[in-house]
Amino acid sequence: MVRSRPMSSLIDRPGLTTYVRNALGRSRAVGLIGPRQVGKTTLARSFLPPGSPNYFDLEDPLDLERMAQPMTAIEPLRGLVVIDEVQRRPDLFPVLRVLIDREGSPARFLILGSASPALLRQSSESLTGRLEIVEMAGLSVPEVGVQHMDKLWLRGGFPLSFLAETDADSSSWREGFIRLTVERDLPGLGLGAPATAVRRFWGMVAHYHGQVWSCAEPARSLGVSESTVRRYLDFLTDAYLVRQLQPWFENIGKRQVKSPKVYVRDSGLLHSLLGLRSKAEQLAHPKLGASWEGFLLEQVLQLAQPDEAHFWATHQGAGLDLLMFKHGRRVGVEFKRADAPKLTPSMRIALDDLHLDRLIVIYPGNKSYPLAANVKVVPAATVAGFVA
Repeated sequence: MVRSRPMSSLIDRPGLTTYVRNALGRSRAVGLIGPRQVGKTTLARSFLPPGSPNYFDLEDPLDLERMAQPMTAIEPLRGLVVIDEVQRRPDLFPVLRVLIDREGSPARFLILGSASPALLRQSSESLTGRLEIVEMAGLSVPEVGVQHMDKLWLRGGFPLSFLAETDADSSSWREGFIRLTVERDLPGLGLGAPATAVRRFWGMVAHYHGQVWSCAEPARSLGVSESTVRRYLDFLTDAYLVRQLQPWFENIGKRQVKSPKVYVRDSGLLHSLLGLRSKAEQLAHPKLGASWEGFLLEQVLQLAQPDEAHFWATHQGAGLDLLMFKHGRRVGVEFKRADAPKLTPSMRIALDDLHLDRLIVIYPGNKSYPLAANVKVVPAATVAGFVA
């Protein structure tokens, strides 16, 4: 039996709580979207008193019964109304549109979903201009504390995985999560494929983690078409379990990589998919560097909240791990698991060809130092301070 801390002891996430509260203050409806078990329900319940009739969990048979006549159930309610697992009832979106547009706006809506394609499609069609989307990712380094950074990297950001009493308990929780995802959640979102094939495919993605993606080899291994493999990958992406980091193209007269890089978004799930259950196994694995890069990539994107994010690579060998656009500025990020990173020819090319305003090199050491004008090496432990 997996032992984990009780829900009351889960880590507070004040920054995210404030962000959602502010979103509810400016928007009539807010969609809190993210993978299952990331803490959406815990956060949403904090906005309502226990037992509030304004809370609907659409995985609860009683609440499903209450929603049999949605207009009758929701129209009289005032204040904040929370609807959890809304992707189970996509027919609610037209009803919500009518209620949101009422004169005087007597209610605000916080809708929670596991990022299904149906949810995103219905929200875009029915709630265009009415729904503000907030993505909820796993725990971040500032939330758990720098002293727990290595633990967060090994176990990942799902609260119950991170807070498990032992590494073995955390690994067992993640194995259960993966099993339920491929056997129940992804089929529920519309992925009509055998669970064993999806589990095997997800493992293939883990071995591609941090690399440019190609459909050909996974398609051959699974005995399916490349279009089927693309569909599998898109489902995992839509469920916020995989990131497809798209390439950036610059008009520089060089042949540039045009396929995305793939990452398993949660480092703990990556380690489970690779069969790594302990720190010792993690440190001895050939994917160690890629695991570290993916972990910090997610941390940087979660904390920086850029307007756009890409990678960049040329067929001549130049490249940049992460290119972020924010407020009209171009910020490059390189992840170097090395004792003392130096300025490389690839960095110089990226600075010149991409017209970077700033290049940050993240490494596992403990001192910051400059490499050149607008190029700085910074410790991974200071991630919360340099991405703002």
